Amino acid sequence: MRQLMFQKIDLQGNAIGEPMLLDYAPAELSFSKAAQFAEVAIPGLEQPILQFVRGDAETLNLELFFDSTQDGTGPAATAVTRKVEAFHKLVQIQGDLHAPPLVKVSWGDDFPGSSMGATETAGESFKAVVLSVARRFTLFSPDGKPLRATVTLALKHYATVAEQVAAINYQSADHTRLHVVAEGETLPLIAFDAYSDAALWRVIARHNNLSDVRDLVPGALLELPPLVTP
Repeated sequence: MRQLMFQKIDLQGNAIGEPMLLDYAPAELSFSKAAQFAEVAIPGLEQPILQFVRGDAETLNLELFFDSTQDGTGPAATAVTRKVEAFHKLVQIQGDLHAPPLVKVSWGDDFPGSSMGATETAGESFKAVVLSVARRFTLFSPDGKPLRATVTLALKHYATVAEQVAAINYQSADHTRLHVVAEGETLPLIAFDAYSDAALWRVIARHNNLSDVRDLVPGALLELPPLVTP
């Protein structure tokens, strides 16, 4: 049986306090990740155009079991309360951070954690915020000490902007792409999203023969030309 480690960390990745260790042999691990797409309706088409908006952080759900009955169930029994409350504190605001702490979860070399390409690979750790902690006590000693408990955790993967950009590894805009204008978009905003430089809006305007750059119609189709000749 491997040990599951929870290490509280700050935004810079520095450890806060001692790690929490427990033996862990799960029946299952549950991960989920999604991508968000906007539906852009264009008059005359049978269905809307789907335009990628952003990705969602991966979510991990864990169920932890605590049992102290090996120390007996009588007056000298050991309660599981302290171990359980340590996990409850993962969703409590920490004074020096002004927020709950981040947590790094590790479980051996084969831990199927979040993979973010260049910056993080499955099998290392899962850096996350804790979304929820549910505690359920299921066995008590005759004098009321909790001897067994189940803790259910929901964690969402955390990554800085720099980590995400490095992992995505954006390539040069060296081919023509199509872009459907969304409500409220401007050419500088589209240029920034496409080329990481809002000043390149003129490139899009010239390529699409736009005489009035402020007159963008939601649903219009723009070509985003390459910046480098193939």
